[in-house]
Amino acid sequence: MTSSINADVLVLGSGAAGLTAALAAAQDGASVVVCEKGPLLGGSSAISGGVPWVPLNHHQDEAGIADSRDEALAYLASLSLGRMDPDLAATFVDNGRETIAWLEETTALRFSLVPHYPDYHPENPGGKPDGGRSLDPGLFGYRALGAWSDKVARSRRSAHLRITDTTLGGGTGFLDEETLQERIDQDLRGCGNALIGPIIKALLDLGVTLLLDAPASDLLVEDGRVTGARMTIDGEERTIHADRGVVLATGGFEWNRDLVSAFLRGPMTAPTSVPTNTGDGLLMAMRAGAGLANMGQAWWVPAVRIPGDVAFGEPRANLVNRERTLPGSILVNARGRRFTNEAANYNALGGAFHQMDPYSFGYANLPAWLVFDGRHADLYGSFGTPPGTPIAEWIPRADSLPDLADQVGIDPAGLEVTVARWNTFVDQGEDEDFHRGDSAYDRWSGDGNFRFTKASTLGRIDRPPFFAVPIESGTLGTSGGPRIDTSARVLDTHGVPIPGLYAAGNVASAPTAMAYGGAGGTLGPILVFGRIAGLSAAHHEPDGSHA
Repeated sequence: MTSSINADVLVLGSGAAGLTAALAAAQDGASVVVCEKGPLLGGSSAISGGVPWVPLNHHQDEAGIADSRDEALAYLASLSLGRMDPDLAATFVDNGRETIAWLEETTALRFSLVPHYPDYHPENPGGKPDGGRSLDPGLFGYRALGAWSDKVARSRRSAHLRITDTTLGGGTGFLDEETLQERIDQDLRGCGNALIGPIIKALLDLGVTLLLDAPASDLLVEDGRVTGARMTIDGEERTIHADRGVVLATGGFEWNRDLVSAFLRGPMTAPTSVPTNTGDGLLMAMRAGAGLANMGQAWWVPAVRIPGDVAFGEPRANLVNRERTLPGSILVNARGRRFTNEAANYNALGGAFHQMDPYSFGYANLPAWLVFDGRHADLYGSFGTPPGTPIAEWIPRADSLPDLADQVGIDPAGLEVTVARWNTFVDQGEDEDFHRGDSAYDRWSGDGNFRFTKASTLGRIDRPPFFAVPIESGTLGTSGGPRIDTSARVLDTHGVPIPGLYAAGNVASAPTAMAYGGAGGTLGPILVFGRIAGLSAAHHEPDGSHA
């Protein structure tokens, strides 16, 4: 027998989009139920850097950093190749400041600027080389969540780090033992956990119902209007009726091989998100008649798999960021050739991995390897090993470049020529092939001893042993899905809103399309449209009108 639950608003998914939607709806007076498919709250937001990218935020004012609506929109437009809906982009920019202020006013969140963190394309029109748009959520004490503190997904490597401690924020990724132990003892968490923890606390204080292990199988549709969803809760079939609306916030489809094959523009073999992102919300929206957009796109990243490293029951893929930016490393393909600016932002690198070779009819730059030398290894460590400690045994190595190439399957002659050419560029201080180090962003994640100079990222490769790490085309999450309007309403194939259905986060077509403005370029729009979705759903009346 199927039992039912009633609420004003049903939110499917508990990442930043779902939690923000739930908070907005609950504060507006709606009764809210949040259903999380997996056993832990937070989705991919919980294991992310937790940084939202929000132009015109009030912390810029406090720091005396100038920004403007025109600059922000011009910057996003410069990255969209004409694919971005200007109304959605404007809605994001126009509501970002208010969203950040609202979160700080109604939760324990206290953002601060990530000092001098450049936009990802700072030289583009409207870009900010000195930063100001990326916000650090700081640290949050999880003891405040009581029994729920152990029911939030966390990254094993960065649970107690602030973004500025991590390689994404210009740090090393390692804390001194005393600081780390203090944070562990007090259960002070940073990054994604610091972003969502205060929102969860606010939801608990408001009495919002949070259900774990509650996957939805389909939407309830009555007379063309979405009225709830069919669920499995504690192994029992349930229906949840939502008088005012359902918010889809179920994440992307990057763990669904069939959907990846059907939609993404190029190969993607290493999702770095939580494995519950299998496209459930996308499929439910499609069955309800939703139109789709941006389906070929994802938030791309170069990724590496470390043998034996498992997260949430699946082999973990790790974002490769600092190692490829530091001096003494380059990316090469099977011919031994460089094919990109290694220090470019991770999302932009997706295009380099998707380049087709019309002669071989294959991907010219897959497989790929990160090649670095002994000096790089000694100074910086690599892939989880701190500086001054031995490089992990799983990483192939050799005392000469030809021997290394033979070992891993790279053309030896090609690799020798490439490294010699690279060393010449380093000596002259100019990468003639791919302009590595020219952008302010390139210099950010490199060697902090030389920050803001090309020496932070340009370094010779000449000291044995030499190492080669296989690199895959990965993603933080997909960015295509049901089309939404500026009220976060899901649109059908005719562009007409489907009554009672809203979406935010990676389940929806991204408001900025393929544009990734800077650190937190996904989370900024997610927070803004999560709030909009919650308010829109809360105002939706059972007769189909809006209050």
